[in-house]
Amino acid sequence: MTAPFLAPPDLAERLARIADALERIAPPPRRRPDFAAADAFVWRADSGALEPVAKVNRVDISLLHGVDRVRNLLIDNTLRFAHGLPANNALLWGARGMGKSSLVKAAHAEINRRGIGDGRLKLVEIHREDIESLPALMALMRDAPHRFIVFCDDLSFDGGDTSYKSLKAALEGGIEGRPANVVFYATSNRRHLIPREMMENERSSAINPGEAVEEKVSLSDRFGLWLGFHHCSQDEYLAMVRGYADYFGLDAPLEEIERDALEWATTRGARSGRTAWQFTQDLAGRLGRRLDRES
Repeated sequence: MTAPFLAPPDLAERLARIADALERIAPPPRRRPDFAAADAFVWRADSGALEPVAKVNRVDISLLHGVDRVRNLLIDNTLRFAHGLPANNALLWGARGMGKSSLVKAAHAEINRRGIGDGRLKLVEIHREDIESLPALMALMRDAPHRFIVFCDDLSFDGGDTSYKSLKAALEGGIEGRPANVVFYATSNRRHLIPREMMENERSSAINPGEAVEEKVSLSDRFGLWLGFHHCSQDEYLAMVRGYADYFGLDAPLEEIERDALEWATTRGARSGRTAWQFTQDLAGRLGRRLDRES
């Protein structure tokens, strides 16, 4: 006859200590986002949390010169989305410093200023390195009573980076697909989000070169709206400078402002919206003026 098993007298205490230790190292339960806390948020992938942004760094949409056509297209797309109508993911691509990210933030502010839709439109920024967590972010927003623009600035992929596959699935290809209350806007210097040499390498080393390149290029096809940004002319650059000077009340002779603005652009080898803003900051500093007007 087998003797009955007798547990050590301190077994219960040991198990209790193990349970306490496991509870301490377990990740905290994910908090439900308080979308009423702000109109804009930053996604923190490491903690799975949406951090409210009290004041968005942006300029007034009236200050974006030289991009009238793409501005109107993005506003129209965002208006339809805010009204609950079908809208496309948007890729803003092209020349550096021409207001791609500024336009996204300004469009969001403009729609909310007009009071469009049942609730205020939310802007959620996701960083490029966190793209693989996009499905988790979309899951948080899927059942929320708001509409969201998920925004990724300077999106591109290099070398053996395969996170673009997560983006493809989240935008269109996954079994759940993109939530109806979410649209994805991205900016990039590259039309197809990958460098030309990467496409050529894929073509030269693949068994079927056409299919290898098609796999990469198909990511940009997930964006129904392509908006191209190009280098501005001298007249457009000066219009940007004049617009900033008028908006912020920078009192100086116009001829002097334009002369200094052209010299500023020449020393930097570029005319762009970013160059115009950097000159405006320099001008305001020399005049002893603050650039703290709300946009």
